[in-house]
Amino acid sequence: MIRRQQTKQRMSRIVIHNDTIYLCGQVCKDATKGIQEQTATMLEKVDELLLEASSDRKHLLSATIYLRDMKDFAAMNEVWDSWIPQDHAPARACVEARMARAELLVEISVIAAIKK
Repeated sequence: MIRRQQTKQRMSRIVIHNDTIYLCGQVCKDATKGIQEQTATMLEKVDELLLEASSDRKHLLSATIYLRDMKDFAAMNEVWDSWIPQDHAPARACVEARMARAELLVEISVIAAIKK
């Protein structure tokens, strides 16, 4: 069974299939901020969506992080490392990519398991 939440014509913010949660790409709440603030608020949005989907960051399976510029890799990782619970790191990729809007510095797409 597939369930979709917060669905619009173009996409669903959350898709759940069996016990797996797929989140659409998440960006920051305020694109005028620097990389660390953008990363922190982006991860807050991930937390909110995971909660809505009956999960949390301890149940992340995979994360793909898109950076506008790899020069921000270390600063982004400082925020990421403090956000990820000890011994619960997901499989992860991080790539440099063009963003949908020039002011966006980071975006993330995650897959998680439902918390049981």
